[in-house]
Amino acid sequence: MAKAGTKGVSRAEREEQILGVAMAEFGARGHAHVSVADVARRADISKPLIYSYFGSRDGLASACVRRAGELLVAGVAAAPTDPQAGRRALDTLAAIFAVLDDCRPAWSVLYDPTIPRGGEVHALARGYRGELAAMGAAGTADVLRRAGNTDPLDHDLLARVWQQSVSAVVTWWAEHPELGADAMVARCARVLVAMGNPI
Repeated sequence: MAKAGTKGVSRAEREEQILGVAMAEFGARGHAHVSVADVARRADISKPLIYSYFGSRDGLASACVRRAGELLVAGVAAAPTDPQAGRRALDTLAAIFAVLDDCRPAWSVLYDPTIPRGGEVHALARGYRGELAAMGAAGTADVLRRAGNTDPLDHDLLARVWQQSVSAVVTWWAEHPELGADAMVARCARVLVAMGNPI
């Protein structure tokens, strides 16, 4: 990540640079292990400058969560809603991969298990996670309804399976950073076909 610096940089551009560095730090190391001093050092700026932009460490972390959440929610919301289950799943994954290809830390920032419960950052992250979970549940319920299944427990189970599957795929991708979004779409398509779910 390039250092942000301060000379000759507009306020808006500097804020984006700081946010980029902070996203990378929180995404790689987790909320519990990142300080404002860490971000300032990596961005090659002063701690007071960060406080002047974000108010506090929680303000900086909240800005990162907000960026991650907005990107992921918008990406998933824009994904096609193909009635065929395999195609719909692949389109949703493709939307997530596209977001993460442009902002790799987004998933880790939003689903960071080290964010302390009860605070502003956790509430914000929980809200975005809830939006994503609701979209996933609506999609899986639609797939089951089209198949003639109206059992609420089946709907609940499939929603849970989908959420965990997406998390597993994204986690696996993080372990293989050399793969781009297109490569992941192709790999998931092969896996879905192998599982007997034509796309």
